[in-house]
Amino acid sequence: MKSIFFDMDGVLVDYAGGKSFASQYELEIVSGDLARIPGIFARLDPLPGALDAVAQLSTRYECHVLSTAPWENSSAWTDKVNWIFKYFGSSKESPFFQRINITHDKGMFTGDYLIDDRAKHGVVRFSGEWIEFGSEEFPGWQAVLEYLL
Repeated sequence: MKSIFFDMDGVLVDYAGGKSFASQYELEIVSGDLARIPGIFARLDPLPGALDAVAQLSTRYECHVLSTAPWENSSAWTDKVNWIFKYFGSSKESPFFQRINITHDKGMFTGDYLIDDRAKHGVVRFSGEWIEFGSEEFPGWQAVLEYLL
């Protein structure tokens, strides 16, 4: 079975919508850097279409999460795992059961596909094919599903 690695922020998670969850006070303390707000990653919503896309892809692919977390926001690491548990479950039936990877070097991983919205943190060195989510070729989940299914 081929494998797919999913980035979280901007792919599974509506990171851009996160500013609506942050208070003005929180944004001022971190100089507008949303990623540095403790607990912010637990408050974010799924990106429209992401949950359904993972459900469809998990019938044909081994699914993994491959995400980074801000170094200076230690709650982000736990919040990201708990977010996956909230939306995909933590049991053996979860498409991501024991397949959550948080790293600052995605280029160390081997797989068939990586769905990521940015060429950062070693994405271009990932051993498989990078599907650039949000690009002209893959503007959203429908285009990704058409390509992979």
